[in-house]
Amino acid sequence: MFKSTDIHTVTEFSRKPAEHIKRLADSKRPEILTVNGKAAVVIQDAESYERMAELAEYAESIQTIRKALSEESRTLDDFKKEFESKLGIER
Repeated sequence: MFKSTDIHTVTEFSRKPAEHIKRLADSKRPEILTVNGKAAVVIQDAESYERMAELAEYAESIQTIRKALSEESRTLDDFKKEFESKLGIER
């Protein structure tokens, strides 16, 4: 996921923030900022962060549905087939 070119020091970032922000916006890749040689923070452009947050929310929803269905002894596939059948959705 990360490349060595994605790792920078906080000092380097603070000296040229505009350069880093442009690279983040262009590449859509997060950067790791280090302090004393250790990873301290991860930064990324807002658009990529929003997409990641949406995917995390979607994954949490799927997990919640799976848990609820498993408590009813139903699989997600069974639920999906029943749901599509009720709505007349054909595949």
